[in-house]
Amino acid sequence: MPTFKNFNIADWFSFYRILAVPLLLLLIWFEERRLFTWFLLISYSTDAIDGYLARKLKITSARGSQLDSMGDQITLVLGLIGLWVFENTFIRDNLLLIAIAFVPYIFQMLIALKKYGKATAFHTYLAKVSAVMQASFILWTLFFGPVYWLFYVMIVIGVLETIEEITLIFMYDVWVEDVKGIYWALKDKRRVENTT
Repeated sequence: MPTFKNFNIADWFSFYRILAVPLLLLLIWFEERRLFTWFLLISYSTDAIDGYLARKLKITSARGSQLDSMGDQITLVLGLIGLWVFENTFIRDNLLLIAIAFVPYIFQMLIALKKYGKATAFHTYLAKVSAVMQASFILWTLFFGPVYWLFYVMIVIGVLETIEEITLIFMYDVWVEDVKGIYWALKDKRRVENTT
């Protein structure tokens, strides 16, 4: 079992996103929209930092990928809770579109848990674009109010990314990390080795 000294600096940035949960929930509870948004921005920033550090310092690991994915999912959920509380009218007006994007995401998570026993950590290019779009929309909305074109782009990219993730789950019999996308998966030796 890993101890604290086994975690590297990139892991600790991922931990921040997980450890920030109580603070963010308290800020929502006390309806501190501005403070919540700034701390959410910090959480999103750590997502960019941990990946950069892991690649730059060559300290990538399966554990780090899992921590990063967990931090991403938690931050997204907190952002959505923040939108529900602070932009409730917008969320209610667009609930159907949000469900169209979110239900397949839940479906993808359940498939991964059933097949691998844990969430995926593919970190595809499309997932990175989707994460940037989600963060941009959530933060822009919380700071300035909703912008519909950004909302629609986020929904479309999110659905495409979820479809790609589900496809990759069916392409890999065992859990793997860091797959750039379907094109790269077709040539990935890890997939070929596990199917022979």
